[in-house]
Amino acid sequence: MSNEVIILGAGIGGLTLALSLHQAGIPCRVYEAVPELKPLGVGINLLPHAVRELTELGLLPALDKVGVRTQEAVFFTEHGQLIFREAAGQHAGYDWPQFSIHRGDLQTVLYEETLKRLGPDSVVCNRRCTGATQDADGVTVHFADTAHAAHTADIAHVPPVRGAVVVGCDGIHSALRKQLYPNEGAPRYSGINMWRGTTRWKPFLSGGSMVRAGWLAVGKMVIYPIRDDIDDEGNQLVNWVAEIHAPQPALRDWSRAGRLEDFLPAFADWHFDWLDVPALIRASDTILEYPMVDQDPLPRWTHGRLTLLGDAAHPMVPRGSNGAGQAIIDARFLAGALKDMGVGPAALEAYDSVRVKATTEVVLTNRSNPPDAILREVFERSGGQRFEKIEDVVPTAELQAISDNYKRVAGYDPVALKARPSFL
Repeated sequence: MSNEVIILGAGIGGLTLALSLHQAGIPCRVYEAVPELKPLGVGINLLPHAVRELTELGLLPALDKVGVRTQEAVFFTEHGQLIFREAAGQHAGYDWPQFSIHRGDLQTVLYEETLKRLGPDSVVCNRRCTGATQDADGVTVHFADTAHAAHTADIAHVPPVRGAVVVGCDGIHSALRKQLYPNEGAPRYSGINMWRGTTRWKPFLSGGSMVRAGWLAVGKMVIYPIRDDIDDEGNQLVNWVAEIHAPQPALRDWSRAGRLEDFLPAFADWHFDWLDVPALIRASDTILEYPMVDQDPLPRWTHGRLTLLGDAAHPMVPRGSNGAGQAIIDARFLAGALKDMGVGPAALEAYDSVRVKATTEVVLTNRSNPPDAILREVFERSGGQRFEKIEDVVPTAELQAISDNYKRVAGYDPVALKARPSFL
Protein backbone atom coordinates (compact mmCIF):
# COMPACT_ATOMS: atom_id res chain seq x y z
CA MET A 1 0.00 0.00 0.00
CA SER A 2 1.29 3.47 -0.88
CA ASN A 3 2.08 5.69 2.10
CA GLU A 4 2.09 8.87 -0.01
CA VAL A 5 -0.08 11.86 0.79
CA ILE A 6 -1.67 13.38 -2.32
CA ILE A 7 -1.99 17.17 -2.00
CA LEU A 8 -4.33 19.02 -4.34
CA GLY A 9 -3.21 22.63 -4.82
CA ALA A 10 0.14 24.41 -4.58
CA GLY A 11 -1.10 27.43 -2.67
CA ILE A 12 0.01 28.51 0.79
CA GLY A 13 -1.76 25.65 2.58
CA GLY A 14 -0.71 22.92 0.16
CA LEU A 15 2.95 23.91 0.05
CA THR A 16 3.13 24.35 3.84
CA LEU A 17 1.67 20.87 4.18
CA ALA A 18 4.25 19.44 1.77
CA LEU A 19 7.13 21.02 3.70
CA SER A 20 5.67 19.87 7.01
CA LEU A 21 5.18 16.29 5.81
CA HIS A 22 8.76 16.27 4.56
CA GLN A 23 9.88 17.46 7.99
CA ALA A 24 7.90 14.58 9.49
CA GLY A 25 9.43 12.05 7.09
CA ILE A 26 6.17 11.37 5.25
CA PRO A 27 6.22 11.10 1.43
CA CYS A 28 3.89 13.40 -0.52
CA ARG A 29 3.37 15.04 -3.88
CA VAL A 30 1.54 18.23 -4.82
CA TYR A 31 -0.73 18.45 -7.88
CA GLU A 32 -1.60 21.91 -9.19
CA ALA A 33 -4.14 22.84 -11.88
CA VAL A 34 -2.35 25.84 -13.39
CA PRO A 35 0.32 25.30 -16.07
CA GLU A 36 2.90 27.36 -14.21
CA LEU A 37 3.10 28.80 -10.70
CA LYS A 38 3.38 32.58 -10.84
CA PRO A 39 3.38 35.12 -7.99
CA LEU A 40 -0.24 36.32 -7.96
CA GLY A 41 -2.39 38.28 -5.53
CA VAL A 42 -1.75 41.25 -3.30
CA GLY A 43 -0.91 41.75 0.37
CA ILE A 44 -1.68 39.48 3.30
CA ASN A 45 -0.66 39.42 6.94
CA LEU A 46 0.99 36.60 8.83
CA LEU A 47 0.16 36.84 12.52
CA PRO A 48 2.52 35.39 15.17
CA HIS A 49 0.76 32.01 15.33
CA ALA A 50 1.41 31.45 11.61
CA VAL A 51 4.95 32.83 11.75
CA ARG A 52 5.71 30.41 14.58
CA GLU A 53 4.91 27.53 12.22
CA LEU A 54 6.98 28.93 9.36
CA THR A 55 9.84 29.58 11.79
CA GLU A 56 9.74 25.92 12.84
CA LEU A 57 10.11 25.10 9.15
CA GLY A 58 13.28 27.23 9.03
CA LEU A 59 11.73 29.92 6.81
CA LEU A 60 12.19 33.04 8.95
CA PRO A 61 15.30 34.31 7.07
CA ALA A 62 13.49 33.92 3.75
CA LEU A 63 10.45 35.82 5.06
CA ASP A 64 12.66 38.65 6.25
CA LYS A 65 14.04 39.03 2.73
CA VAL A 66 10.64 39.55 1.11
CA GLY A 67 8.24 40.82 3.81
CA VAL A 68 7.88 43.69 6.27
CA ARG A 69 7.91 43.05 10.00
CA THR A 70 4.71 44.64 11.29
CA GLN A 71 5.42 46.98 14.19
CA GLU A 72 1.92 48.11 15.14
CA ALA A 73 -1.79 47.94 14.40
CA VAL A 74 -3.37 51.41 14.24
CA PHE A 75 -7.02 52.45 13.94
CA PHE A 76 -8.26 55.84 12.69
CA THR A 77 -11.61 57.44 11.95
CA GLU A 78 -12.59 58.60 8.47
CA HIS A 79 -11.43 62.04 9.65
CA GLY A 80 -7.94 60.73 10.31
CA GLN A 81 -8.29 60.85 14.10
CA LEU A 82 -6.42 58.22 16.08
CA ILE A 83 -8.69 55.71 17.82
CA PHE A 84 -6.41 52.97 19.09
CA ARG A 85 -2.97 51.54 18.54
CA GLU A 86 -1.14 48.49 19.84
CA ALA A 87 2.24 46.93 19.17
CA ALA A 88 2.44 43.85 16.94
CA GLY A 89 4.57 40.72 16.82
CA GLN A 90 7.82 40.83 18.74
CA HIS A 91 7.18 44.51 19.46
CA ALA A 92 4.22 43.25 21.55
CA GLY A 93 6.25 40.62 23.39
CA TYR A 94 5.61 37.61 21.17
CA ASP A 95 8.43 35.17 20.55
CA TRP A 96 7.69 35.47 16.82
CA PRO A 97 7.29 38.48 14.52
CA GLN A 98 4.25 39.47 12.51
CA PHE A 99 4.72 39.99 8.77
CA SER A 100 2.95 41.99 6.10
CA ILE A 101 3.85 40.32 2.82
CA HIS A 102 2.83 39.97 -0.81
CA ARG A 103 0.90 36.70 -1.21
CA GLY A 104 2.95 35.91 -4.31
CA ASP A 105 6.22 36.43 -2.41
CA LEU A 106 5.12 34.03 0.32
CA GLN A 107 4.00 31.43 -2.20
CA THR A 108 7.31 31.76 -4.03
CA VAL A 109 9.27 31.17 -0.82
CA LEU A 110 7.19 28.07 -0.07
CA TYR A 111 7.42 26.78 -3.64
CA GLU A 112 11.17 27.20 -3.96
CA GLU A 113 11.75 25.52 -0.60
CA THR A 114 9.47 22.64 -1.58
CA LEU A 115 11.42 22.01 -4.79
CA LYS A 116 14.71 22.33 -2.92
CA ARG A 117 13.81 19.97 -0.07
CA LEU A 118 11.46 17.48 -1.75
CA GLY A 119 12.90 17.50 -5.25
CA PRO A 120 12.00 19.01 -8.65
CA ASP A 121 9.19 16.49 -9.26
CA SER A 122 7.46 17.16 -5.93
CA VAL A 123 5.05 19.66 -7.53
CA VAL A 124 3.23 18.59 -10.71
CA CYS A 125 1.45 21.33 -12.67
CA ASN A 126 -1.27 20.97 -15.33
CA ARG A 127 -3.20 18.58 -13.13
CA ARG A 128 -6.81 19.56 -12.37
CA CYS A 129 -8.54 17.13 -10.06
CA THR A 130 -11.71 15.63 -11.54
CA GLY A 131 -12.55 13.35 -8.63
CA ALA A 132 -11.26 10.97 -5.98
CA THR A 133 -12.33 7.49 -4.91
CA GLN A 134 -11.25 5.45 -1.92
CA ASP A 135 -11.12 1.87 -0.72
CA ALA A 136 -9.78 0.02 2.29
CA ASP A 137 -6.17 0.40 1.15
CA GLY A 138 -5.97 3.95 -0.19
CA VAL A 139 -7.26 6.59 -2.58
CA THR A 140 -7.27 7.00 -6.34
CA VAL A 141 -7.28 10.56 -7.64
CA HIS A 142 -8.25 11.37 -11.24
CA PHE A 143 -6.91 14.38 -13.13
CA ALA A 144 -7.32 16.27 -16.37
CA ASP A 145 -4.27 17.67 -18.13
CA THR A 146 -5.19 21.36 -18.21
CA ALA A 147 -2.51 22.27 -20.72
CA HIS A 148 -4.03 20.07 -23.40
CA ALA A 149 -7.66 20.36 -22.35
CA ALA A 150 -7.63 24.05 -23.27
CA HIS A 151 -6.83 23.18 -26.89
CA THR A 152 -9.03 20.15 -27.51
CA ALA A 153 -12.74 19.50 -27.51
CA ASP A 154 -12.32 16.63 -25.07
CA ILE A 155 -10.77 16.81 -21.65
CA ALA A 156 -7.29 15.30 -21.81
CA HIS A 157 -7.29 12.76 -19.02
CA VAL A 158 -4.05 11.46 -17.55
CA PRO A 159 -3.37 8.28 -15.59
CA PRO A 160 -4.86 8.39 -12.06
CA VAL A 161 -2.63 8.65 -9.02
CA ARG A 162 -2.70 6.28 -6.09
CA GLY A 163 -1.95 7.28 -2.49
CA ALA A 164 -2.84 6.69 1.16
CA VAL A 165 -4.90 9.86 1.66
CA VAL A 166 -5.79 12.96 -0.34
CA VAL A 167 -5.93 16.51 1.03
CA GLY A 168 -7.86 19.17 -0.88
CA CYS A 169 -5.86 22.40 -0.62
CA ASP A 170 -7.34 23.66 -3.87
CA GLY A 171 -8.86 26.92 -2.65
CA ILE A 172 -12.28 28.50 -2.85
CA HIS A 173 -13.20 26.60 -6.02
CA SER A 174 -12.10 23.26 -4.57
CA ALA A 175 -12.95 20.25 -6.71
CA LEU A 176 -12.76 17.95 -3.69
CA ARG A 177 -15.12 20.12 -1.65
CA LYS A 178 -17.61 20.10 -4.52
CA GLN A 179 -17.38 16.32 -4.65
CA LEU A 180 -18.00 16.00 -0.91
CA TYR A 181 -20.72 18.68 -0.77
CA PRO A 182 -22.28 18.85 -4.26
CA ASN A 183 -25.42 20.69 -3.10
CA GLU A 184 -23.74 23.30 -0.93
CA GLY A 185 -24.91 26.32 -2.91
CA ALA A 186 -23.45 29.71 -3.69
CA PRO A 187 -21.02 31.65 -1.47
CA ARG A 188 -22.47 33.88 1.22
CA TYR A 189 -22.14 37.56 0.27
CA SER A 190 -21.35 39.82 3.21
CA GLY A 191 -22.87 42.94 1.63
CA ILE A 192 -19.41 44.44 1.14
CA ASN A 193 -17.37 44.92 -2.04
CA MET A 194 -13.60 45.37 -1.95
CA TRP A 195 -11.16 47.15 -4.22
CA ARG A 196 -7.49 46.27 -3.80
CA GLY A 197 -4.22 47.53 -5.13
CA THR A 198 -0.54 48.17 -4.45
CA THR A 199 1.34 51.46 -4.73
CA ARG A 200 4.99 52.50 -4.59
CA TRP A 201 5.05 55.00 -1.71
CA LYS A 202 7.21 56.61 0.92
CA PRO A 203 7.10 54.92 4.37
CA PHE A 204 4.36 56.35 6.60
CA LEU A 205 3.86 56.29 10.38
CA SER A 206 6.32 53.68 11.76
CA GLY A 207 7.17 52.23 8.35
CA GLY A 208 5.67 48.97 9.62
CA SER A 209 2.16 50.07 10.53
CA MET A 210 -1.00 48.19 9.63
CA VAL A 211 -3.72 50.83 9.38
CA ARG A 212 -7.48 50.33 9.55
CA ALA A 213 -9.54 53.51 9.04
CA GLY A 214 -13.14 54.67 8.56
CA TRP A 215 -16.10 52.34 8.60
CA LEU A 216 -18.15 50.40 6.05
CA ALA A 217 -21.11 52.79 6.07
CA VAL A 218 -18.94 55.62 4.72
CA GLY A 219 -15.90 53.75 3.40
CA LYS A 220 -13.22 51.74 5.17
CA MET A 221 -9.55 51.30 4.29
CA VAL A 222 -6.88 48.80 5.30
CA ILE A 223 -3.36 49.98 4.39
CA TYR A 224 0.06 48.46 5.10
CA PRO A 225 3.50 48.06 3.47
CA ILE A 226 4.44 44.63 2.08
CA ARG A 227 7.93 45.23 0.63
CA ASP A 228 10.76 47.46 1.88
CA ASP A 229 13.28 49.50 -0.11
CA ILE A 230 11.92 48.67 -3.55
CA ASP A 231 13.96 51.42 -5.28
CA ASP A 232 16.84 53.83 -4.77
CA GLU A 233 14.48 56.35 -3.15
CA GLY A 234 13.62 54.11 -0.19
CA ASN A 235 10.01 53.58 -1.24
CA GLN A 236 7.92 50.67 -0.03
CA LEU A 237 5.28 48.66 -1.86
CA VAL A 238 2.11 49.56 0.01
CA ASN A 239 -0.97 47.35 -0.09
CA TRP A 240 -4.40 48.94 0.29
CA VAL A 241 -7.96 47.62 0.47
CA ALA A 242 -11.08 49.80 0.14
CA GLU A 243 -14.34 48.37 1.49
CA ILE A 244 -17.87 49.75 1.05
CA HIS A 245 -21.37 48.40 1.63
CA ALA A 246 -22.93 47.41 -1.70
CA PRO A 247 -26.29 45.68 -2.37
CA GLN A 248 -24.94 43.73 -5.34
CA PRO A 249 -21.72 41.69 -5.15
CA ALA A 250 -18.94 42.03 -7.68
CA LEU A 251 -18.05 38.95 -9.69
CA ARG A 252 -16.03 36.40 -7.70
CA ASP A 253 -12.99 36.71 -9.92
CA TRP A 254 -9.59 37.62 -8.46
CA SER A 255 -8.44 39.08 -11.79
CA ARG A 256 -11.44 41.41 -12.30
CA ALA A 257 -10.26 45.00 -12.83
CA GLY A 258 -11.79 47.70 -10.63
CA ARG A 259 -12.78 51.24 -11.61
CA LEU A 260 -11.76 54.30 -9.61
CA GLU A 261 -15.13 55.99 -10.12
CA ASP A 262 -16.89 53.15 -8.31
CA PHE A 263 -15.19 53.77 -4.96
CA LEU A 264 -12.74 56.69 -4.93
CA PRO A 265 -15.42 59.36 -4.17
CA ALA A 266 -15.88 57.81 -0.71
CA PHE A 267 -12.24 58.58 0.10
CA ALA A 268 -11.79 61.84 -1.83
CA ASP A 269 -11.39 63.93 1.37
CA TRP A 270 -9.02 61.57 3.18
CA HIS A 271 -6.05 63.93 3.16
CA PHE A 272 -4.40 63.22 6.53
CA ASP A 273 -1.15 64.46 8.00
CA TRP A 274 0.08 60.83 8.05
CA LEU A 275 -1.11 59.84 4.54
CA ASP A 276 -2.84 61.25 1.45
CA VAL A 277 -5.21 58.34 0.80
CA PRO A 278 -6.73 59.38 -2.57
CA ALA A 279 -3.24 60.10 -3.94
CA LEU A 280 -2.12 56.66 -2.79
CA ILE A 281 -5.07 55.01 -4.57
CA ARG A 282 -4.59 56.97 -7.80
CA ALA A 283 -0.90 56.00 -7.92
CA SER A 284 -1.69 52.26 -7.93
CA ASP A 285 -0.35 50.10 -10.74
CA THR A 286 -3.53 47.99 -10.91
CA ILE A 287 -6.87 47.92 -9.12
CA LEU A 288 -8.84 44.73 -8.56
CA GLU A 289 -12.47 44.39 -7.47
CA TYR A 290 -13.79 41.49 -5.44
CA PRO A 291 -16.85 40.71 -3.30
CA MET A 292 -16.30 39.94 0.37
CA VAL A 293 -17.68 36.40 0.58
CA ASP A 294 -17.33 33.27 2.64
CA GLN A 295 -19.10 29.93 3.04
CA ASP A 296 -21.08 28.63 6.00
CA PRO A 297 -18.84 26.32 8.06
CA LEU A 298 -19.02 22.66 7.15
CA PRO A 299 -19.92 20.04 9.77
CA ARG A 300 -16.85 18.01 8.82
CA TRP A 301 -14.04 18.04 6.25
CA THR A 302 -12.91 14.44 6.53
CA HIS A 303 -14.65 11.55 4.77
CA GLY A 304 -12.54 8.43 5.24
CA ARG A 305 -9.27 9.03 3.42
CA LEU A 306 -10.36 12.39 1.94
CA THR A 307 -10.10 15.72 3.73
CA LEU A 308 -9.92 19.48 3.12
CA LEU A 309 -7.54 22.23 4.24
CA GLY A 310 -7.30 26.04 4.10
CA ASP A 311 -9.70 27.98 1.89
CA ALA A 312 -11.11 24.72 0.53
CA ALA A 313 -12.21 23.88 4.07
CA HIS A 314 -13.05 27.25 5.63
CA PRO A 315 -13.15 30.28 3.31
CA MET A 316 -13.56 33.37 5.49
CA VAL A 317 -14.11 37.07 4.97
CA PRO A 318 -10.74 38.88 5.21
CA ARG A 319 -11.48 40.90 8.32
CA GLY A 320 -9.03 39.35 10.74
CA SER A 321 -5.80 38.86 8.75
CA ASN A 322 -6.28 35.16 9.30
CA GLY A 323 -7.05 33.27 6.08
CA ALA A 324 -3.48 32.29 5.22
CA GLY A 325 -2.61 31.85 8.88
CA GLN A 326 -5.35 29.31 9.52
CA ALA A 327 -4.31 27.37 6.40
CA ILE A 328 -0.74 27.22 7.71
CA ILE A 329 -1.95 25.99 11.10
CA ASP A 330 -4.20 23.40 9.42
CA ALA A 331 -1.17 22.08 7.55
CA ARG A 332 1.06 21.86 10.58
CA PHE A 333 -1.60 20.23 12.76
CA LEU A 334 -2.45 17.68 10.07
CA ALA A 335 1.20 16.82 9.49
CA GLY A 336 1.63 16.28 13.21
CA ALA A 337 -1.40 14.00 13.37
CA LEU A 338 -0.17 11.94 10.41
CA LYS A 339 3.26 11.65 12.03
CA ASP A 340 1.83 10.55 15.39
CA MET A 341 -1.01 8.29 14.19
CA GLY A 342 0.15 7.03 10.81
CA VAL A 343 -0.97 8.01 7.33
CA GLY A 344 -4.61 6.96 7.34
CA PRO A 345 -8.20 7.83 8.28
CA ALA A 346 -7.57 7.95 12.05
CA ALA A 347 -5.15 10.89 11.69
CA LEU A 348 -7.57 12.71 9.38
CA GLU A 349 -10.36 12.23 11.94
CA ALA A 350 -8.16 13.63 14.72
CA TYR A 351 -7.37 16.63 12.54
CA ASP A 352 -11.06 17.09 11.75
CA SER A 353 -12.14 16.93 15.38
CA VAL A 354 -9.87 19.83 16.36
CA ARG A 355 -9.55 22.08 13.33
CA VAL A 356 -13.21 22.17 12.20
CA LYS A 357 -14.29 23.56 15.57
CA ALA A 358 -11.41 26.02 15.82
CA THR A 359 -11.83 27.46 12.32
CA THR A 360 -15.63 27.58 12.59
CA GLU A 361 -15.21 29.99 15.49
CA VAL A 362 -12.82 32.13 13.44
CA VAL A 363 -15.15 32.21 10.40
CA LEU A 364 -18.11 33.30 12.52
CA THR A 365 -16.09 35.85 14.52
CA ASN A 366 -14.75 37.35 11.28
CA ARG A 367 -18.37 37.99 10.31
CA SER A 368 -19.44 39.59 13.59
CA ASN A 369 -16.61 40.83 15.77
CA PRO A 370 -13.18 40.91 14.08
CA PRO A 371 -10.52 43.47 15.09
CA ASP A 372 -12.08 46.14 12.86
CA ALA A 373 -15.14 46.03 15.12
CA ILE A 374 -13.13 48.70 16.93
CA LEU A 375 -13.96 51.02 14.02
CA ARG A 376 -17.63 50.02 14.10
CA GLU A 377 -18.00 50.83 17.80
CA VAL A 378 -16.44 54.27 17.42
CA PHE A 379 -18.42 55.13 14.27
CA GLU A 380 -21.75 54.09 15.75
CA ARG A 381 -21.23 55.80 19.11
CA SER A 382 -19.81 59.00 17.64
CA GLY A 383 -22.31 59.14 14.78
CA GLY A 384 -19.35 59.54 12.46
CA GLN A 385 -18.53 62.92 14.00
CA ARG A 386 -15.20 64.23 15.21
CA PHE A 387 -14.43 63.90 18.92
CA GLU A 388 -12.17 65.66 21.39
CA LYS A 389 -10.95 62.51 23.16
CA ILE A 390 -11.52 58.91 22.19
CA GLU A 391 -12.18 58.09 25.85
CA ASP A 392 -15.32 60.26 25.61
CA VAL A 393 -16.63 57.88 22.92
CA VAL A 394 -15.36 54.42 23.91
CA PRO A 395 -13.11 53.50 26.86
CA THR A 396 -9.71 52.29 25.71
CA ALA A 397 -10.12 49.16 27.81
CA GLU A 398 -13.18 48.20 25.77
CA LEU A 399 -11.26 48.59 22.51
CA GLN A 400 -8.42 46.50 23.91
CA ALA A 401 -10.93 43.82 24.90
CA ILE A 402 -12.15 43.53 21.28
CA SER A 403 -8.59 42.98 20.11
CA ASP A 404 -7.77 40.53 22.91
CA ASN A 405 -10.91 38.48 22.30
CA TYR A 406 -9.99 38.03 18.63
CA LYS A 407 -6.48 36.91 19.57
CA ARG A 408 -8.03 34.24 21.81
CA VAL A 409 -10.49 33.04 19.16
CA ALA A 410 -7.89 32.93 16.38
CA GLY A 411 -5.25 31.18 18.48
CA TYR A 412 -2.63 33.88 18.97
CA ASP A 413 -3.19 34.99 22.54
CA PRO A 414 0.44 35.66 23.50
CA VAL A 415 0.48 33.57 26.68
CA ALA A 416 -1.41 30.61 25.22
CA LEU A 417 0.63 30.63 22.01
CA LYS A 418 3.92 30.52 23.86
CA ALA A 419 2.69 27.72 26.13
CA ARG A 420 1.28 25.54 23.36
CA PRO A 421 3.44 22.54 22.39
CA SER A 422 4.67 22.33 18.82
CA PHE A 423 2.43 20.50 16.37
CA LEU A 424 5.41 18.58 14.98
